[in-house]
Order: sequence, then C-alpha cells, then structure tokens
Amino acid sequence: MNILVVGASKGLGRAFIEGLGNAGDTLIGVSRTRPQGLMAGAERSVRWIEADLMNPAKAAQEIEKAVKADGLDTLIYNLGIWEEFAFDSAYDFVESADDEVQAIVNCNITSTILLIKRLLPLLLKSPHPRIILTGSTSGLPQSGRTEVAFGASKFALRGIAETLREGYREQRLAVTCLNLGYLNTEDLLSTPINVAAQRGEGHLIPVHDVVEVVRMILSLSPASYVRELTLPAILDERF
Repeated sequence: MNILVVGASKGLGRAFIEGLGNAGDTLIGVSRTRPQGLMAGAERSVRWIEADLMNPAKAAQEIEKAVKADGLDTLIYNLGIWEEFAFDSAYDFVESADDEVQAIVNCNITSTILLIKRLLPLLLKSPHPRIILTGSTSGLPQSGRTEVAFGASKFALRGIAETLREGYREQRLAVTCLNLGYLNTEDLLSTPINVAAQRGEGHLIPVHDVVEVVRMILSLSPASYVRELTLPAILDERF
C-alpha cells in the first residue's frame, strides 16, 4: 500500500508517518522540509516530497509528478493552519488581518481541493482507494468555537468529503472525515501512551489514539468504510 501524508513534518502528521503502514507498505510524507530523527521501521519504506501547499497549484503538480510512477492507494490530508490568536480569549474576528484570513482559506480549502483533483485519477486506479481528511470539532454544529476562518475551513472539509463520496461512490472511493478535538502534539509517538495521556489532564488527545483510529480505518475491507468520526478529549465539555 502506498500512503501519502500531507502535513507530515511534525505533530499528528509525523505520528502518521511513524505509526502507520505494515510490512511492504510505502509511507510518503509531504511538507516544506523533511524532519530529522524520524522513526522508520525497516519493514516499511519512507519517502519524502518537499512541497509548499501555500502555493496550491504548484505544490499539487509537484506532488502528482512525484507519486505518479508508483501509484497511490491512500491520501491522508492533515494540513491546516489557524488564526494567530485562535483558541485564546484574545481572538477577535474583526481584528484578524486580511492576509491571515486569505492564507487560512488558501491552505485549508484551496490546496485540499486542488491536490485531490490532481491525485484522484491515481487513487481510482487502486483496488481500494481511500481519502482521509483531518478535520476538527470546530467544523461541527454548536462546536462552541468562535474562530471564523478556521471554523469555516473545517466545515468546508466536511463538505469536500460529502461531495467526493457522492461523486465517486460507483468507483468505491472511501472518504473519511475525522473531527478531532484538542490534540497533545508535544509528545511524540515514541512517548509511552500512558505518559502522553496525562498531558492536559483529560483535555488533550494523544496522537497515539488518532494513529490507532486511522490504523483501524486502513484495516477495513473494501466492503465498508468509516464515513465520519468524532474524537474529542474525554473532558471536553462541548461534546
């Protein structure tokens, strides 16, 4: 299986590269620069594509060119940015800079759509094509969040998933949107999970848990798929 992870240099994306795949699989990371010190199992192949999704059309073309020869089975789109003062009492939509709003839309929506458009013909050649979009609980109704550009982009991600499923159902394209709560991205996958789970005292999700959920999704047969999954922290009062 060839698995492409966009936004793979740190945090959850890095955990996907380190934690997904079985013997014989190839993990392909995408980020502006390749991170140092990755854990790479000898039974899996790890490749890297250096591309900047802030330039969506150029990056999509570069990524398609890099994966075209070997094909693609799974796309995990994990890239997303938010406002400078997001998730902070200092956030004020009216005070958000115009270029900040444009950058969020460009990175979180435009680049997602253009990259999927480029890679979809390759994915549909796979016997079991999958797209997994890393969304947020901020993209759910009554999320209790106020970040306008970020929230709108995560609602858009769910819309992308819905329309792709409708458009390519007959080709058996499995599209999953993960609505994730607040993550603990400080602890790497190499950190024991019992230690990582203590950070945030019940208000943060270890990346280990998200990796396990995605491993489950990737283990399913072509006869089923996970349409949408919401994963909040255990003490998140919004859910």
